[in-house]
Amino acid sequence: MIGKLILCATPIGNLEDITIRTINTLKEVDYIAAEDTRHTKKLLNAYDINTPLTSYHEHNKIEKGKVLIQKIKEGKTIALVSDAGTPGISDPGEELVKMCYEEEIIVTALPGAVAGIMALILSGLSTRRFSFEGFLPLENKERNYLIDQLVNETRTIIIYEAPHRLKRTLRDLNQKLGNRKITLCRELTKRYETIIPTDIEGAIEVYNQEDPKGEYVLILEGKPIEEIKEEAQDEWKKLTINEHMDYYFKKGIDKKEAMKKVAKDRGIGKREVYDYLIKD
Repeated sequence: MIGKLILCATPIGNLEDITIRTINTLKEVDYIAAEDTRHTKKLLNAYDINTPLTSYHEHNKIEKGKVLIQKIKEGKTIALVSDAGTPGISDPGEELVKMCYEEEIIVTALPGAVAGIMALILSGLSTRRFSFEGFLPLENKERNYLIDQLVNETRTIIIYEAPHRLKRTLRDLNQKLGNRKITLCRELTKRYETIIPTDIEGAIEVYNQEDPKGEYVLILEGKPIEEIKEEAQDEWKKLTINEHMDYYFKKGIDKKEAMKKVAKDRGIGKREVYDYLIKD
């Protein structure tokens, strides 16, 4: 008999934010693999869970992953938990899931808290489409590359940040993306939960007056589609209408269709394109 891996979401702050199903599962499995066993022990003590704990974290995820896989092959069922929230989101759990599938091991999950989703619905910004970025890279080259990719991102952006890096992140975002709306969410579900809807420059001003405290989720407004359209129109207008028409002719598009596309690109009427071509 082969066991299985169960991803168990745990509270992101308030210990009451855990499902009955998760509590029962943590009592029933053979082992609980945790990022920080000391931290997880507090949760287990609160619910009188005595299942054996073993560590599984970023620095041992490959070697310890192999050990866990072997235990599952021997018929053991293992619950994977992160320090807070849902395992596999910005933690090494994704690696263990991949290893399980490579070994044809069953993986299932018990739903629960996700800090990024909670912050998103509290943000007051668009929730219809969003991009989860997690923690930004620390190394400057990789960090700058990723932030550059966000410049024209139209979806709402979710970023995790530690308090000692928050000021740097706000400065970098302001420099690259400009002064957009942002909601800062800190200490979610805890006693000092704070939601700050503002803009990037306003957030910088707040933390010029005080030091950041607690773990943050930043919900950042995406770039308005209208702004992208205006920028695209400005780029097309650097070409003459004849050059713009030639661009579509080279793609094999006939004159009538090309005129429609040129008018749409430039934000003008088809008649204006037609009149220009006649005069020319």
